[in-house]
Amino acid sequence: MRRRPVQITLLVMFIVVAFFLTIPRLVDEQQNKLVKMPPYRASERALNLHKELTIADLHADSLLWGRDLLERSIYGQVDIPRLADGNVALQVFSLPTKSPHGLNIESNEDKNDDIFWLAIVGRWPPATWNSLTERALYQARRLHQFARGSRGGFVVIESSADLSSYLERRRINGKLTAGLLSIEGAHALDGKLENLDVLYRAGYRMMSPSHFFDNDIGGSAAGVHKTGLTEKGHEWVRQMEARHMIVDLAHASARTIEDVLAIANRPLIVSHTGVKGTCDNNRNLSDDQIRAVAAKGGLIGIGYWDTATCGTDARAIAKAMRYVSDRVGVEHVALGSDFDGAVTAPFDTTGLVEITDAMLEAGYSEQEIRMIMGENVVRFLKANLPEK
Repeated sequence: MRRRPVQITLLVMFIVVAFFLTIPRLVDEQQNKLVKMPPYRASERALNLHKELTIADLHADSLLWGRDLLERSIYGQVDIPRLADGNVALQVFSLPTKSPHGLNIESNEDKNDDIFWLAIVGRWPPATWNSLTERALYQARRLHQFARGSRGGFVVIESSADLSSYLERRRINGKLTAGLLSIEGAHALDGKLENLDVLYRAGYRMMSPSHFFDNDIGGSAAGVHKTGLTEKGHEWVRQMEARHMIVDLAHASARTIEDVLAIANRPLIVSHTGVKGTCDNNRNLSDDQIRAVAAKGGLIGIGYWDTATCGTDARAIAKAMRYVSDRVGVEHVALGSDFDGAVTAPFDTTGLVEITDAMLEAGYSEQEIRMIMGENVVRFLKANLPEK
């Protein structure tokens, strides 16, 4: 008679364990799809050139989903083995710390938070459930753990000295790859500017003022009010620059972009975006914004998803790159995939050779391709990261 309660308890435990093991993967697979699965094909000229490139991508959200990035996955868009296969030298791993339900590019409030539920089912530490700073710290620890577990195959970059040393080693072993930590939205500070120091010590070197909603630092292009930089936001810019942390204007409202550019003393980036000239919507940069970012010595990372390029292939990406480079020069253009950012991508990170091929078709020289595919980012980071 006592066996039935035991059996019921075991069944309930099995269901709970299965839930927590399967739901994160199912959500990841649903949110981060591919138009085409690997392997990817390209012209012989593109394949040969691609092997020689130093590739750097300014934005991927791969830490968010709980995947073991040391393991090659058959879903999602980025992991460390696939970075090596794609000849990616440097991947910026960015963390969104809060995401409103019903996400869209027009208008979002901050009253709910889907990442809370992701943290629960992903078995993040309880401290992360209600603290955005703790979420960022947890994911920074994970990336450093991946580096330790890679046995030297993957490193985390925190300074220009780190970057130079790593690139010297990579000249000998082209399978090495590296990451740099970034945050989407300064609401990750939990309202406290002093948390900049906490996140800096954890390895974060880049941050945007806002993500999909307005916050106490500045407005979002997808916020309700799309406000400008607040008084606190002005101090945030000063403190970011004092630490040689890079200000990322991706997702910022037009007023916030204008306000940051007016006071910034250091170059900025827009890590992942499209441009209105090839894909006119609220999320993308205007010609004036392109010129203003470039005038500050900044970089514009072109994204791969449909509302960034109004397309679903590498040709659409190359078209947006051509639009920017024709206006401000190839030295201001970079890759900004938004891989694993709850977007459908044309390919995973092993398929970047398709961009190389599309750029050759678009008439870019090999030197211009080298710059856009990664050398611009390397130059920018060497000049703007902390020295040591």
